[in-house]
Amino acid sequence: MNPSESHTHSVSAGKLIGALILGWYFISYAFGDPSHALENWNFIDNVDLVIHEAGHFIFMFFGQFLQVLGGSFLQVILPAIFTGYFFVRRQYFSGSIVAFWVGQNIINVATYLGDAVRQQLPLLGGDSVMHDWNYLLSQMNLLNYTDSIASFVHGSGVIVIIAAAISSIFFSLSDERRQAVLNFFKK
Repeated sequence: MNPSESHTHSVSAGKLIGALILGWYFISYAFGDPSHALENWNFIDNVDLVIHEAGHFIFMFFGQFLQVLGGSFLQVILPAIFTGYFFVRRQYFSGSIVAFWVGQNIINVATYLGDAVRQQLPLLGGDSVMHDWNYLLSQMNLLNYTDSIASFVHGSGVIVIIAAAISSIFFSLSDERRQAVLNFFKK
């Protein structure tokens, strides 16, 4: 084995280990109890909160409904844009890794959405501020369907995280190993 082949295998091993660790973390997050979201508050949630609040500011020129929706929308669409960027540039491993963030944000939004009726999550600004999803679902006459909608959105986030786990593991493999996996499934 020449030195360049050794480097390729060590990079693939590092990518595989990273993909497995991130896969375990985000799958644990996906199947965790959303009512414990605040107990598991972490750095990524703080970043998501800043992006969410920026969405309200960016969309404030498009009316109240879009301003309120803009928080959750930007929270999901921004990491999706980064994911798309990497896939367009054929950096599939990087795109798969960022896709974990997309799924995490979808689940984060589902937790907030699911709180629309109970309104128990603490909001930035305290009790005097409007609950985004209570307002949005009320405006669309969908408040009675909060649990079903939140479950659907949560399930979508779980699917994105599982897809990110599978694709990040797949794209961490060397070209030869990826081809062997593809050949196995063609049989």
